[in-house]
Parts: sequence; structure tokens; C-alpha cells
Amino acid sequence: MIELGHFTDRKPPYRYAAYQRVGFSETDAQGVVYYGRYMPYFDVARTEYHRHLGRVHLGDVDFAMRAVTVEYVAGARFDDLLEIFVRVERIGTTSITYDHAAYRVDDDGDTLMVTAKATLVCIALDERKAVPVPDAFRAQIAALEDQP
Repeated sequence: MIELGHFTDRKPPYRYAAYQRVGFSETDAQGVVYYGRYMPYFDVARTEYHRHLGRVHLGDVDFAMRAVTVEYVAGARFDDLLEIFVRVERIGTTSITYDHAAYRVDDDGDTLMVTAKATLVCIALDERKAVPVPDAFRAQIAALEDQP
């Protein structure tokens, strides 16, 4: 299995990250990443986090986006290399809140670009209703997040 993300201890409390190179089509007339383009970056990091757990597909349940809060700190530009960090901040009965931070990786060190929190609800695919987060998935997250 090829994984686009990687385990890391560079930015505690984050333990997982994925790289993203800014494409020309992702920038606006000012030459910076269009603000909405960060959502797919966060999606890729979360998906790779799940791939690392071995759980991209959860059978008859999946996650649906409930809420996203984003804070923009600096503007990334075409060809910037971003490292998108992701971690599980909280697991509720039927929801998971992920914490994200995007840093530009360059010769001057890392520059924080954007932070975000995303809450996803676990749903039964057949009924589209909220259901409890599977225990096996909870255990895998706990094992990754609690590693020294």
C-alpha cells in the first residue's frame, strides 16, 4: 500500500501529516491559494490518516462533514510545499473532531499558513442516520494518538 502521508513527531501534538504541493490552478488573481482550496488539502490529510490506520473504508458506515472552522494566517503561493498535519482532537458518541494545521516547508523553516477543525458524524450508509463510531476504529485512533 502506498501512503501519501507519514507519521511524524515534528509538530506535537500532531502525529501524522501529508505533503501537498500548491498547483497553479489553486491560486487566485492575487497569486495566493484560494481560501476554499484548503478544504481538499485537509481531506487528503484525513484520508491518508485513515489509510495509515488501515481504515479508508469502514464497511456499512462512513463519515459525513458536520462543521468546519478555519483560520487563515498567511497566504501560500504556487509551487509552495505544504505539510498538512492532522490529529483526532475528540471522539464523541457519533462524531469525531479533527484538528489540522498547514505549514509551508521552506529554507527559512516552517511557516504556519492555516488551521482548521472539522467535525464529522458517523452515519449508517443505508439510512443516512448518525450511528456510534465503531469501537475498532476508536481503538486504532487511540493507538496512533497515544504512541510515544
